Amino acid sequence: MVHFQSLLGLAVIVGVCWLLSEDRSRFPWRLTLGAVAVQAALVLIVFGMPGADGVLNAITGSVDALSEATRHGTQFIFGYLGGGDQPYAVTNDRALFVFAFEVLPLILVISALSALLWHWKILKWVIRGFGFLFERTMGLGGASALAVAANIFLGMIESPIVIRAYLDELTRSELFLLMVVGLATVAGSTMVAYATILGGVLPNAAGHVLVASIVSAPAGVALARILIPETAGAAGVKTDYESGLKYDSAIDAIVKGTADGLMVVLNISAVLIVFVALVALVNIMIGWIVIGGDPLTLERALGWLFTPVAWLIGVPWEEAGKAGWLLGVKLMLTEFVAFIELGNVPTAEMSERTRMLMTYALCGFANIGSVGITVTGLSVLVPDRREEVLGLVWRALFAGFLATLMSSAIVGALPAAVF
Repeated sequence: MVHFQSLLGLAVIVGVCWLLSEDRSRFPWRLTLGAVAVQAALVLIVFGMPGADGVLNAITGSVDALSEATRHGTQFIFGYLGGGDQPYAVTNDRALFVFAFEVLPLILVISALSALLWHWKILKWVIRGFGFLFERTMGLGGASALAVAANIFLGMIESPIVIRAYLDELTRSELFLLMVVGLATVAGSTMVAYATILGGVLPNAAGHVLVASIVSAPAGVALARILIPETAGAAGVKTDYESGLKYDSAIDAIVKGTADGLMVVLNISAVLIVFVALVALVNIMIGWIVIGGDPLTLERALGWLFTPVAWLIGVPWEEAGKAGWLLGVKLMLTEFVAFIELGNVPTAEMSERTRMLMTYALCGFANIGSVGITVTGLSVLVPDRREEVLGLVWRALFAGFLATLMSSAIVGALPAAVF
């Protein structure tokens, strides 16, 4: 029955977007079915194909190697604060986890490595392959397909840079699609960080995080097209796949990639500080309200709101309250905080299947803080369309949030034997 429960959630997500569509008479049946098929196929290929264990072990090993290598650099700079030899007796190992030293340095390393792989054309060809897949299966224009594929690995601001020369030519529907997919996916630099956070509580965490970002891209495309259908014959901007990001040499790629990663780290740090503080301020203001013997908090309120949503994607009702709370944390405090909280949930309080579903549901940039990042980034890249971006961004947040839920529902609908 849990599989039918997830299928019901998938139908509800698509139905809600159709009800809010700008033109309900032009529902993209072919694109939606294609997106669902691509999502299911990608999950089955990674987890169900012969030799899947070897692939997943290789992904996990790569994440472990990157984490270990990063730890060496972190400890060289920060010493025992970065996990090195402790100058005192440790009575609480959990207290040694410091987000700024254990997670954020990974973003610097992966950002530099991504730039290097882009310069060597390895990442460029991987992205081009996914772009070709999305172009053929979902009928996207070349520029949109390339940007959607780039979002899987580069993030919501870096990917538009890949097609910067074509941003002015995108239709309103294509621009909205670009924003939605950017909010529905995560960057390669943060994938490793999420996998590191969940590594101790979810088997094959690295594989699930990677697949979550990939399958949320077609989900974002489908929901974006349902909400704002494309005018017949208007889309289809072509691209030569050679525009956008360029580096002069391998050293230039590493240096610039590190600098870009530093900006991401600073932005994540600032957003987390501000939003955690603002939510705490709201909680202080409403703390005088006592419900069930405990003070009311914003996270509790959102948890109640999202409990039925968590149930719809396949979470058992007895665990839906905790899962709904995590969805609220993601929306208000970013997915980083939500992943940390997911990792802290005791094993007895959440089943492995629910942890897996929540990994897919949380793996996306769709949070309040990302709204400002999206507006700022696109305003710089395409200033003439700033008003258009402002008019679309909140709807894009809604669609991006639902896209990760759609991915989770599809995973929940697949046979348990696949995983």
